[in-house]
Amino acid sequence: NESPTKIKNFGIWVRYDSRSGSHNMYREYRDVSRTGAVTQCYRDMAARHRARAHSIQIMKIESIKAADTKRPIIKQMHSNSIKFPLPHRVLKYNKKSLFVANRPSTMQ
Repeated sequence: NESPTKIKNFGIWVRYDSRSGSHNMYREYRDVSRTGAVTQCYRDMAARHRARAHSIQIMKIESIKAADTKRPIIKQMHSNSIKFPLPHRVLKYNKKSLFVANRPSTMQ
C-alpha cells in the first residue's frame, strides 16, 4: 500500500449464493485500503442482501481512477466543491451559567 492515508476507489467483482440462486455483482467502494473495501463489501452484502460471509466469493478487486467509476454514490464524492453541512451545532460555553433565560441557537 503506497499511500495509506489517501482515499482510493475500489471496484469489487462478487459472486454470492442467495436463497434463489447464485448471482454475480460489481460493486464500488471508497476506502484507504483494499482490506477496508472488502470489509465494507461484506457488511454491505449482509445488510442489503442478507448474504452470509460463507456464501460470498470475491472474484477480483481493482483500484479504479475517479473518471472510471460507474456508481453515482461514488461519483458524487469526486467533486471539488463538495461540502458537508453541520446543521445542529451545540455551542459549549465556558463562562456562562448552566441555567439561562433563553434557549441556545443551534442553527448557524
